[in-house]
This record gives sequence, structure tokens and C-alpha cells, in this order.
Amino acid sequence: MKLCLVCSSGGHLIQLHLLRSWWSKYNRFWVTFKKEDALSLLEDEKVYYGYFPTTRNIKNLIRNTLLAVKILTKERPNIIISTGAGIAVPFFYLGKLLKAKLIYVEVYDRISSPTLTGKVVCPITDIFVLQWEKQKKFYPKGVVIGELL
Repeated sequence: MKLCLVCSSGGHLIQLHLLRSWWSKYNRFWVTFKKEDALSLLEDEKVYYGYFPTTRNIKNLIRNTLLAVKILTKERPNIIISTGAGIAVPFFYLGKLLKAKLIYVEVYDRISSPTLTGKVVCPITDIFVLQWEKQKKFYPKGVVIGELL
């Protein structure tokens, strides 16, 4: 089994990295931004770097979509997992076309409102993971696993 772990740097990366006891058992690669935290946390990992910023940036959405085509057709992961944010969207939609299983983990710090990425990918995910019971209000199909932090 091969995993694609795709997320923005910062808190999204830290939350996905906290799942190390699970993902470390599998063949994997990462897609994130080339920033100090990613360079440090993922120094021994296979990493592809995406384009940022992603928020309301059509040019980088197109660039990241083309990157997703290139990476996913080359790597062919069985599972794509993400904690967000915007970089996950093209990888999830193309991954769905390529029949990968999609797992999305809604971030820890969004309790009173849903994230934009969560709203966009929720309809196509195979498993939508929540860290708070209150998030169920926004994502009824979500599975509450509790806090990662």
C-alpha cells in the first residue's frame, strides 16, 4: 500500500505528522510547501513541493492541479490523506478519478465553523475524520476520533 500525505505547512503539517505511528508503516510520499517546518520535519521523507499561497489564488490552484496530475499518475497512491488546506483539493479530486481512497482530517482548531477545504472535499471523501463532536454539526458523515494534539 502507498500513501500520499498532502497538506499545507504549519499546523496542518504538524497535525498530519502526529499520525506518524500510523503512516510510518507504509510506503509513502508527501506533498507540502517548501518552508522551514517541512524541511525540518520531513528531512528523511520523500517530498514533493507545491505552490503557495493557495487561498483565493487561481494561478496556484492551476499549478497545483498540474502538479497533482504529474505526481499522482507517477506515484499511484492507494490512499490520499490530508489535514488541509487548499493544496489538498486538486489532489483529492484527481485522486478520486484515479480510484484512491480519500481520508480527510478536519483540523483541531476549527470547532465553531467548517474549513473551506473541508466543505469542498467532504462530498468525495471515503472517511472524513473529526477531532471534536461539535464538528459533526457541519459534517454529519464525519467520524469523531478525538483530539490529535
